[in-house]
Amino acid sequence: MPASRSVDPAELRAAVGAVAPWLTGAGPEPARPELAKAVRLSLRTLAADAPGRSVEVRVPPFAAVQCVEGPRHTRGTPPNVVETDPRTWLELATGQLDWAAALDGGRVSASGNRADLAHLLPIVRL
Repeated sequence: MPASRSVDPAELRAAVGAVAPWLTGAGPEPARPELAKAVRLSLRTLAADAPGRSVEVRVPPFAAVQCVEGPRHTRGTPPNVVETDPRTWLELATGQLDWAAALDGGRVSASGNRADLAHLLPIVRL
């Protein structure tokens, strides 16, 4: 997903707000399209906030972006990879989960010396 497409902050807030009850445990799991939209818009926002191609952030099955300034990655498995599930990503993106706690709890896989996203989170506050 290209980082060059800017994300409307109101659209991001609405997409994440639609899944917020689920994230806080106060609502049912959202429909797949709602969840996908929240993940994709938040990842695009991350890529816009931290432009670059040295870290690949993957949230399967919905999206992956390259971000963070540094050596550009072009082929194969990137040396700096962050991967997590949609719920964990959205909890990180909204500040409901701390980066260190996510790593310690095994909810995020982060490899490479540039794969620490703590300073870039949260992306949106509800």
